[in-house]
Parts: sequence; structure tokens; C-alpha cells
Amino acid sequence: MASPGAAGSIRLDKLLWYLRFARSRSIAQAMIAAGHIRLDGRRVTRASAAVHAGATLVLPAGERIEVIRVLTLPARRGPAPEAQACYARLDAGASAAS
Repeated sequence: MASPGAAGSIRLDKLLWYLRFARSRSIAQAMIAAGHIRLDGRRVTRASAAVHAGATLVLPAGERIEVIRVLTLPARRGPAPEAQACYARLDAGASAAS
């Protein structure tokens, strides 16, 4: 069986953990199961949903909503700068205007 990275996708719960939007995979799984995450405009409730580079995610981050585009799939849960290099915030103009 090929690894998920070889197929060009990664599990959503693992991605949220790698990108540091969740402190643990179990917290990421709970966020997803509660229906708080949208993947390419669709509400996702399965932690095993496959995410590809170029996907758009809408997710809660504290008291605000983050809209991000996945640029590259991370290979590990590294330091914050490494994680931030894997995605682009799409609502940067909205947060700057506040």
C-alpha cells in the first residue's frame, strides 16, 4: 500500500495538526466531527477526508474564521515557520482592514 504522501494527498486531521491549527490529532478530529471545517466549500465531518495541494479550507481559529489555500503538503509537524510556508491566508485583506 502506498503512503498517503505518495498519492498526493493527506488526511484532513493530520493536515490540521501538521499546520498547527490543532494542538493534537484528537482535537483536530473533534473539530472535524463537529462540522466546523469546510473543504473546497463542502462541510466535512470525516477526519479521513483527503486533502490535496490547492485545496481551500475554512476553519475556526480562536474567535475568527481562517480561510486558507494549501500550497504544499507538509511532510511532518515542524516548527511554525515551516508550517506557515505550506499555506496562504486568503482573507489577509479582511484582517488588515479591522
